[in-house]
Amino acid sequence: MAAVGATPGRTPQGPVPGAASASFASPAPVPGPGEAEEEEEEPAESHLCVLWNSGYLGIAYYDTSDSTIHFMPDAPDHESLKLLQRVLDEINPRTVVTSAKQDESMTRFLGKLASQEPREPKRPELIFLPSVDFGLEISKQRLLSGNYSFIPDSMTTTEKILFLSSIIPFDCLLTVRALGGLLKFLGRRRIGVELEDYNVSVPILGFKKFVFHLPFCLFSVLRTHLVSIDQDTYGVLQIFKSESHPSVYKVASGLKEGLSLFGILNRCRCKWGEKLLRLWFRRPTQDLGELNSRLDVIQFFLLPQNLDMAQMLHRLLGHIKNVPLILKRMKLSHTKVSDWQVLYKTVYSALGLRDACRSLPQSIQLFQDISQEFSDDLHHIASLIGKVVDFEGSLAENRFTVLPNIDPEIDEKKRRLMGLPSFLTEVARKELENLDSRIPSCSVIYIPLIGFLLSIPRLPSMVEASDFEIEGLDFMFLSEEKLHYRSARTKELDALLGDLHCDIRDQETLLMYQLQCQVLARATVLTRVLDLASRLDVLLALASAARDYGYSRPCYSPRLLGVRIQNGRHPLMELCARTFVPNSAECGGDKGRVKVITGPNSSGKSIYLKQVGLITFMALVGSFVPAEEAEIGAVDAIFTRIHSCESISLGLSTFMIDLNQVAKAVNNATEQSLVLIDEFGKGTNTTMETCEDGNDLVFFYQVCEGVANASHASHTAAQAGLPDKLIARGKEVSDLIRSGKSIKPVKELLKEKQMENCQILVDKFLKLDLEDPNLDLDIFMSQEVLPAATTIL
Repeated sequence: MAAVGATPGRTPQGPVPGAASASFASPAPVPGPGEAEEEEEEPAESHLCVLWNSGYLGIAYYDTSDSTIHFMPDAPDHESLKLLQRVLDEINPRTVVTSAKQDESMTRFLGKLASQEPREPKRPELIFLPSVDFGLEISKQRLLSGNYSFIPDSMTTTEKILFLSSIIPFDCLLTVRALGGLLKFLGRRRIGVELEDYNVSVPILGFKKFVFHLPFCLFSVLRTHLVSIDQDTYGVLQIFKSESHPSVYKVASGLKEGLSLFGILNRCRCKWGEKLLRLWFRRPTQDLGELNSRLDVIQFFLLPQNLDMAQMLHRLLGHIKNVPLILKRMKLSHTKVSDWQVLYKTVYSALGLRDACRSLPQSIQLFQDISQEFSDDLHHIASLIGKVVDFEGSLAENRFTVLPNIDPEIDEKKRRLMGLPSFLTEVARKELENLDSRIPSCSVIYIPLIGFLLSIPRLPSMVEASDFEIEGLDFMFLSEEKLHYRSARTKELDALLGDLHCDIRDQETLLMYQLQCQVLARATVLTRVLDLASRLDVLLALASAARDYGYSRPCYSPRLLGVRIQNGRHPLMELCARTFVPNSAECGGDKGRVKVITGPNSSGKSIYLKQVGLITFMALVGSFVPAEEAEIGAVDAIFTRIHSCESISLGLSTFMIDLNQVAKAVNNATEQSLVLIDEFGKGTNTTMETCEDGNDLVFFYQVCEGVANASHASHTAAQAGLPDKLIARGKEVSDLIRSGKSIKPVKELLKEKQMENCQILVDKFLKLDLEDPNLDLDIFMSQEVLPAATTIL
């Protein structure tokens, strides 16, 4: 802090550069609580620990985005470890931790994982820990002795054990061992606290269970509600589509979502809603209870009388911010002023969501959950922050400050501090009276941790260090042509006023720590707020898309092996095309389970196939679908062979890639699987309805019964700009093949080529110099004339 000095008859000098200002004028207007911009999030990483024994997996991973450990209770898996591969595909962990002692199946699996080509996202780093680190008893001790902020300090050891036992399945021995190994790895690698003191532990803000089963397997015990979809299918159906961001500094990964199903349905207002929507897309389900509960919420918000309520809830959801990141900073004592603002706004917005949901039908489970689980702990947190934190003062000083009447001692010190500028100005006037008359001005400043100093301008005569000495003053340092000294009066000020600034900071920091402890003790309710708010956010987003795009509610028939779609539409193509022709699809029951779609090029076969797949997928996510009606039967997987992902790095031919995709469907599909194959082997016949208008071909883009008798490839070739002669020749050859006749060279083309060769031969004769003594006619005839004549004949 620097107090303004004074020179009689002169304008007071400004504060010394680098010193804090002593002025306590009213700060400029600041944004209201929670209106500060939320800073860019750190890239999230996952660190996974896995154990495999006797046909079962134990899996746990740490997510840096919310500082939470997720675990899967012991789950059966085939020796090929398909379940583990599925988990790796979805979680995409940065590291995979496991025991150095493994059986043949896991060794073989990890060997393939380590030998695969680097890809995007990158392959995980494999970490092998000694098997002793996965011991059952030591793992239990690590879990029970952990420092968890979500457990109140008031709990006894016994109560803490009971509390953790209600969250962690200690009867799942592999899972417990995987959790123990994960905790060992986190402590050794110090994830997220690499630069902190060693006594600072990795923050763990909660434990969450996740269930991830194989949809198909040789064992019926593994059959679950999860629908299997591989990466190829996600790509060819454009469910996800990553594109390079125009500015890699905007997004940590340098990627953005392109035109995709996820892109058009993602209208979420908070990051956690977007994250949950992506998770639902990765985990489509046959669980009819879950699917219908999602559809019930969407249908409720599609009612015209509920539009205002939906918009109001969506606005509130926009204020639900990254609470786990704030809680992590609180745990590490790195809380920022903006964190308190964001948390305050988030909690009050959550209370607004609760009050709104209490007025909605409690027969809908989500509304009931929000009404009950957004407890009064939220009001307590908001009330504490609102009564303690001085948001305007905190923004002005860029640190945590408290409101008046919270701590009388702090209030008294601030009052003394407020009176310092005028007091120090008077001290500076008295000091100037005792200085050399050549010194034009002086000021008394305060620098934290140093104290009060007398500051005077450097005179032209002060050249050497010895010139800085002034009788009665102790020289301290030179800064920007200002000399700083200690005087008898500044020493008295140090003793009288002490380090007010530091004292106030220390006391306010202590209050902030106490407030943090109050918030962290209620971290569980904040985590639940994110879970339910993100679910509401996703369903509101799906309702908004359904309203704008004219989607309808699908129904489910578990006994139907197939799908029935009335006037379905491709959700992406209908947004890009000027006109889009709806088409129906009926597969299963008395309509047959295998359909062959034939038709000329560009008639819409691939679009039709993809639209069936997308409508089915959307229904299995719990979304309304682009169709007048849709009845979805028991579908346990979606397989496709539509697009060949050719790549030199794969070392496979296009046909071999096609075979691999079909083999995947053949080996894994069941009677409940939806398999979409487009031009496998490139040997399809034609069918979709068309009409020839003179030389033009009109596509109706309409499916019809029967088999077409022409591919109409020539029309597509003409549209692509190929030469007319080439197109005509192509049609001629096609007709000859269809009629079983032999193909003969074109006479006109042959005659034209003969004339060209004759002209070349004549030119060579005309250029021949018969008087040249070096001319050998025999060589000329054998090398030039005879080959040309043979070509002509």
